[in-house]
Amino acid sequence: MKKFLVLASVAVFAACNSNEPAKVESMKSGSDSTQMDTTNYPYTADYSHNFEIGSTQNAMTLLQLYKDWDNNTLDNSKNSFAESDTMVFSDGTMFAGSRDSFFTVAKQMRSQMGSVVDSVHAWLPLRSKDRNEDWVLIWSREISTDAKGKRTVKELQETWRFNKDGKADLVYQYEQKPPKMGPPPPPPPAKK
Repeated sequence: MKKFLVLASVAVFAACNSNEPAKVESMKSGSDSTQMDTTNYPYTADYSHNFEIGSTQNAMTLLQLYKDWDNNTLDNSKNSFAESDTMVFSDGTMFAGSRDSFFTVAKQMRSQMGSVVDSVHAWLPLRSKDRNEDWVLIWSREISTDAKGKRTVKELQETWRFNKDGKADLVYQYEQKPPKMGPPPPPPPAKK
């Protein structure tokens, strides 16, 4: 197993360091990005299953929101939100109301956290072709340290919807505590 992981790591490293220009191919040869997916899936999606890559500008907006959250400069991102917003938080609570009310709540939450550092694992801008809506998915680790030095770490997955004006108007947040790692296994016995 270790040999496989080493070989896979070398292959990935070599691919990332290749001097050849990247080649991007469609998932289906000759597919049209406006074509609807007609695959007969065993489930029917409640919302949509027909997505394409969305606006990178929405992803940039979201990343700047994260940076302003970390830096406790939320007012810098106020205009990135719609006049009316809904947030469903990971603890099951929900906010629905005006942007000004949302920022009052967000600032109260942020002020209780002390220092915050987000490590963004990945983001993905998407567009639902059949619903004509833009979303950005983001995965991150948030580490906050309060005034007493208490450190809180959580893994987040958030799904942000952006309206036609590029303003965030709906957020779903999911949270997981990082797995607790035990001590490393003992080294194998020495060979004789």
